[in-house]
Amino acid sequence: MGEATGLTVADVDVSRRRLSISSNAVIVNGHVIVGTPKTHERRTVVYPAFLDAAMTHAITLKRPDELVFPAETGGYLRPGNSRSGWFAGACKRARLEDASDAAEFRGRGEKTRAVMPRVTPHDLRHTAASLAISAGANVKAVQRMLGHASAAMTLDTYAELFDDDLDDVASSLEVARSTALSNG
Repeated sequence: MGEATGLTVADVDVSRRRLSISSNAVIVNGHVIVGTPKTHERRTVVYPAFLDAAMTHAITLKRPDELVFPAETGGYLRPGNSRSGWFAGACKRARLEDASDAAEFRGRGEKTRAVMPRVTPHDLRHTAASLAISAGANVKAVQRMLGHASAAMTLDTYAELFDDDLDDVASSLEVARSTALSNG
């Protein structure tokens, strides 16, 4: 979460849906230290359109040097622990809203959707990579999004995702073959 907690308004380009990752805020011996990302290189990350309103809200009426996601008391968010930190609180609120929705659906006799499980920031990162790869994103683009040093690292880390897509590869090859034969 260091890169997210280090984001300033100047790092956000809402018109292009881009975040410039140039710093990382981490806790060392109880103090917030702001430095470069783990790879020591700036990178640009895109975000999807469904986050437009949230990102606009997060930066509205703030100066370019202000944090996008400050702590309630100002300054940098601290990781906290898994049961009481800010991220755990956000997840808990999401689960409560989800559980409330589920109860409302059940009350009307409708099918319910799954209640959100406990997640970590790393789970969100893994999910973003999984969804990008599953959607057919270029591996080099996913590498840049994650800040990996190489595409090989991305492939090694998320290789199991590709195993699940083998049937899609076979289907795509079948379609390509059929198309070529019918045009030939």
